[in-house]
Amino acid sequence: MAALDLDHLRTFLTAYRTGSVSDAARLLGISQPTASGHVRALERRLGYPLFDRTPTGVVATARATVLAQQAARHLDALEDLVELSGGAGAVVHVGGAAEIVGEVLAPHVPELVAAAGGPVRLHLGMADDLLEDLRHGDLDVVLSSVRPRAQGLSGSPVTDEEFVLVGAPRWGQELEGGVGAVDELERIPVVAYAENLPIVRRYWRSVFGRRPDAVTTTAVVPDLRAVRAAVVGGAGMSVLPRYLVREQLAAGALVELHRPEVAPLNTLYLVTRSGRTEASRSLRDLAAVIARITAAGV
Repeated sequence: MAALDLDHLRTFLTAYRTGSVSDAARLLGISQPTASGHVRALERRLGYPLFDRTPTGVVATARATVLAQQAARHLDALEDLVELSGGAGAVVHVGGAAEIVGEVLAPHVPELVAAAGGPVRLHLGMADDLLEDLRHGDLDVVLSSVRPRAQGLSGSPVTDEEFVLVGAPRWGQELEGGVGAVDELERIPVVAYAENLPIVRRYWRSVFGRRPDAVTTTAVVPDLRAVRAAVVGGAGMSVLPRYLVREQLAAGALVELHRPEVAPLNTLYLVTRSGRTEASRSLRDLAAVIARITAAGV
């Protein structure tokens, strides 16, 4: 039996990860008909279909998923070998939210570089956008607040971030006992991350069982570190991850305005392309270091 063509396998694996033969062709620098031909040739060689075609792309069959899992670690290892053959470590691209990269990962860049065995590039963005970049091969690792569901991505839970309702001390002084009931809290203006109050809304539903319809938004700042600065300055209250306000709470620059019996939590996931960490020791080491740093810092 003749050996499988590596180019055909590479095209198949890229299409599997992206969910699109057209995207695979673009990433590999080949034409769409050539990519389709590679997949069809591999299907003929194997004797079974790899994808179900849909108007929006392709969906892997069960046998294709098994093949991808088996082939990924070998193809990725070959690519790593080629990248490292020049003696210097390959650049590793890590993505995450601006706040957690800046507050948790960036102070440990020397450890990340040592684990990766070469240069590291940190990328900032929203979880969905970063996961899409990972799926298309533009990133190697993503620390995500969203559980990955896309075909070709694997995620492991790292830790849970706890959310707290905070404000400057002046607001706490206006509350009975320094901690307020929901009706009192809703009289304090809100500094929000986005117009639809995603973090505040989740806290209100989880803790109070209702929407924050009665609150007034005084400012919207699309960066949690900037939200923190505005709240420290007395602009109002906000819901922020505890790791982001730990120092301010200890110093008295912020106070907790409410202490629920069970604080709202959000799981953070370390996400890679399926089979990638198993195939690359440096990526596996880097993922372990990121997980350790995040669990300790959050």
